[in-house]
Amino acid sequence: MVAERHGEVAIKVRLRLGELLIRSKLATTEQVSDALARQSADGGRLGETLVSMGVLRREELDAFVNRIPVEPSDIEATGISANELLAGLMKQIYTSKLESVREFTVASKLPLSIVLGLVRMAVGRKLLVATGTTTSYNAQNTTYMLTEEGRRWTVDALDQLRYAGPAPVTLTAYSEQVGLQKLTNDSVTRERIREAFGGMVFDEEVLEQVGPALNSGRAILLYGPPGNGKTSVALAMASLFSDVIYVPYAVTVDGQIIVVFDPTIHATVDDDELLAPVSHDDLDRRWVPCKRPFVVAGGELTLETVDLSYDASAHFYNAPMPMKATGGCFVVDDFGRQKVSPLQLLNRWIVPLENRFDFLKLHTGKSFSVPFDELVIFSTNLDPESFIDVAFLRRLPYKIRIGAPSLREYKTIFMRECAPHGLTLSDAVFDAIVKAITEELGMALAGFQPKFIVEQVLVMCRFLGVPARLEEPYVAAAMRNLSVKRVGQG
Repeated sequence: MVAERHGEVAIKVRLRLGELLIRSKLATTEQVSDALARQSADGGRLGETLVSMGVLRREELDAFVNRIPVEPSDIEATGISANELLAGLMKQIYTSKLESVREFTVASKLPLSIVLGLVRMAVGRKLLVATGTTTSYNAQNTTYMLTEEGRRWTVDALDQLRYAGPAPVTLTAYSEQVGLQKLTNDSVTRERIREAFGGMVFDEEVLEQVGPALNSGRAILLYGPPGNGKTSVALAMASLFSDVIYVPYAVTVDGQIIVVFDPTIHATVDDDELLAPVSHDDLDRRWVPCKRPFVVAGGELTLETVDLSYDASAHFYNAPMPMKATGGCFVVDDFGRQKVSPLQLLNRWIVPLENRFDFLKLHTGKSFSVPFDELVIFSTNLDPESFIDVAFLRRLPYKIRIGAPSLREYKTIFMRECAPHGLTLSDAVFDAIVKAITEELGMALAGFQPKFIVEQVLVMCRFLGVPARLEEPYVAAAMRNLSVKRVGQG
């Protein structure tokens, strides 16, 4: 039975590695299948087989495997003092009413061996006392309760710092991990760009500009008239990087806690999806496997949101939005319409954008640097030269204009919107729509209009109880909602 179980685990790990390599675009499905077949026949490891086949270079495989955080072997390996770890564990026991060692381990995200060491320390200091076991005797099933001294000690610790979440990682460990999983480690090819943009219609020139911009890792300015897909372009860019990264629950700096993991931003990868080439038992659970984040900040963006946020009552920090977007994409939408002026924001980001690190400051006055590794995209409907100084425009090395579609592109977009609903777009109706928009409403053609018109027609036909058709008066009803100006007003 034991040998059979180990065999199942080995197969599972091989499959996870293969799936993750496919997901990270380092190997194709066919290459992994071929390698698995060779491995079954000749033995060895999947990664080694792929290297021998010429699918991966040795340095690519090593970099890929080494970026997965492995659990610390002992307290010293965490880089955090025993007292700090003990305080964190005691606060979790107190606030969450935990009882068993198993619960302590799950809550703290620390390895069992370290948790047992902390529990022995707490018992030795008369902060905890054993009360028995939940089931048959097992170290993980042993239960404990706080002593009176333990309660006083923990309440005092909470008064100093109310963070009672998973154990943090050090700033050094965080910086090293970001370096291992940065976006520019992965080269974007023309084929991958075409795949990501396959469902969209854009001028070929746009696609040719995207590749160099992404491979550089430098800031990008997307500009052009509204409604032509700047946000969609940004999302497509982010989708090119689909592999798993690891985000810490929290980082400790000079005894202070900065909460980084944010469930509203970080999309986690479940255990069933976790395609790690190491056993789950070896993974450092203080790091959350996530998809690369995609963060959009619009008019609400201020200088305060790009710096640490200190909770004076709880005595810990929330990471700023750019830090939460690390390893992914940070979009400044409607650039030029924020509460903070473009000049102030660009002044704040001169160093981060050029040197790839940012300086943050604790309320104690201590400053420290963090990696600034993300794809920053500024998106605006305004004329960039009207609100951005020429000197700062030079600091945005990639400027991509997302303009209005040509007539041919516009019709292609329209037909794609019609297809899922079985609608027929006749030349006469199309010509009438274009004339109404450009001549009677005095508007430019825009990529959002076909979807808008089709949806309006579908709703109108559903309301009237008639089959959906792109015909007058349904199209006319849609046109009335496209602008406050009425068709026929001249």
